Amino acid sequence: MFRFVFVLGVGYVLGAKAGRRRYEQISATYKAVTENPATKAVLDAGRRKVADRVSPDPAMVRLTAIDAETSVLHPEQADVDAQNGKTF
Repeated sequence: MFRFVFVLGVGYVLGAKAGRRRYEQISATYKAVTENPATKAVLDAGRRKVADRVSPDPAMVRLTAIDAETSVLHPEQADVDAQNGKTF
């Protein structure tokens, strides 16, 4: 939320100082960068990496496929032991 308000404030100040044309140029550049599929992929990969590191849930491993839509999953043993404070 703070980041959003900050970006709006910066955009307002830059737009007020440089005029409407410059503001629209800055806005268009920001949209082009943030809507780029390559940028989205990098941001999503970074978010997934952070989420995986801070997630309290252990990673799940596929043990058996029952059919095309159903599988049996089990937490990785190393992650479960690490959460319980056991190390080997």
